[in-house]
Amino acid sequence: MYAATLAGFGILSLIETGLLAMTPLALAAVGECLNEQAGTINVGMEGVFIITAVMGVYWAEVFESGLYGILSGCAIGGLIGLIFGLISVYGKANQVVAGMGLNILALGLGPFLLMAIWAFPGIHVFPRQLMLPSLEIATGNVRFEISPLTIAAIVIAVSAYLVLRRTLWGIRVRAAGENPTAVDVAGVSVARVRIIMCTLGGALAGLGGAFMPLAWFGVLVKDITAGRGYIALAAVVFAGLDPLLALVASFIFGFSEGVAFTVAVSPGVKEVVSFYFIQMMPYIVTIIVVAAAIGGKKFPRALGRPYVRE
Repeated sequence: MYAATLAGFGILSLIETGLLAMTPLALAAVGECLNEQAGTINVGMEGVFIITAVMGVYWAEVFESGLYGILSGCAIGGLIGLIFGLISVYGKANQVVAGMGLNILALGLGPFLLMAIWAFPGIHVFPRQLMLPSLEIATGNVRFEISPLTIAAIVIAVSAYLVLRRTLWGIRVRAAGENPTAVDVAGVSVARVRIIMCTLGGALAGLGGAFMPLAWFGVLVKDITAGRGYIALAAVVFAGLDPLLALVASFIFGFSEGVAFTVAVSPGVKEVVSFYFIQMMPYIVTIIVVAAAIGGKKFPRALGRPYVRE
């Protein structure tokens, strides 16, 4: 931030952009932290983002409300998470393969829905009034805008941490990932815990997917996610399944994206350095941070393993 200030960039605008970029990452990462704490792993965050971005805009237009569109995206993400949970828990499917299958499905389903619903390939511009308004904080001559969903993402991350660490349900969730046999012996359904967490993780990712067009970009394009689902997974790895650290990681990645965008459109820079090269910055930061932080991280022993009662 200090270097950006010295370079002449407005620090408040960088923070605003960074928080916007952080929000979908944080929502998906926190949801996946809860999911993996219970012992299931869903690498299909990118697919959930794509599907809920499209369907969020569709239902926003149906209800003529951006808020209903975002809530619809959350509900559809929860439904996807529920189906994934049923396949993983009762179908005993390989969870990594199922998640990658979801990503591949969404790569084709997203453009298909764009064409099937709006009869226009690749892009859909919806009415501006469907955008979820931001909150404006003004102090003297300083004005700062923040999305209500950004605040919600921070509250959700803190709440998730407290639930995992301070409640009986949190103990059951962590035990379902670490020692599901002990949970079963205690009379708690491992399947129910895991399916609930899968559904919740999908709902939070769906919230992030609908956020991108309806509270950030203001337009829907087929490649709107730009790999952010994978960056959310990187935040999960960085955090070691800690929701608060996942929030921190999401801000690091989001802020790097904000810096990249600001630098790329700055006069005198885009003429010298390729726009696409600068846009690589968030992904380079992701690789460096994950490579530096992955050592020593401990994950649940039963992660990714279907539980079979003996």
